[in-house]
Amino acid sequence: MDGSSSTPDINLNDLSPNDKKELQQFVTNEAQKAKIQSTVHYLTDMCWKRCITSRISSGSMDSYERPCMENCVDRYIDSQVAVLKHLDKLRNSS
Repeated sequence: MDGSSSTPDINLNDLSPNDKKELQQFVTNEAQKAKIQSTVHYLTDMCWKRCITSRISSGSMDSYERPCMENCVDRYIDSQVAVLKHLDKLRNSS
């Protein structure tokens, strides 16, 4: 690649309603993928700092690190589910 990028000028008004719908779905899917990747990176960073406390000396986690990482991720997911359920309950009661 020569480093130059050429993107065609696209007028969104020229798209058919079906094409607009497909484009919107594509953008929504890509945003969801980005959010999932961001969450994975956040969990990796947070749980790594909490659980990997010793010097890395092998290609596997020790007997403390593995369950710590698993529990860290599980507790994060549990807390997110609890918050979402509570927000849903608040939304439905309004």
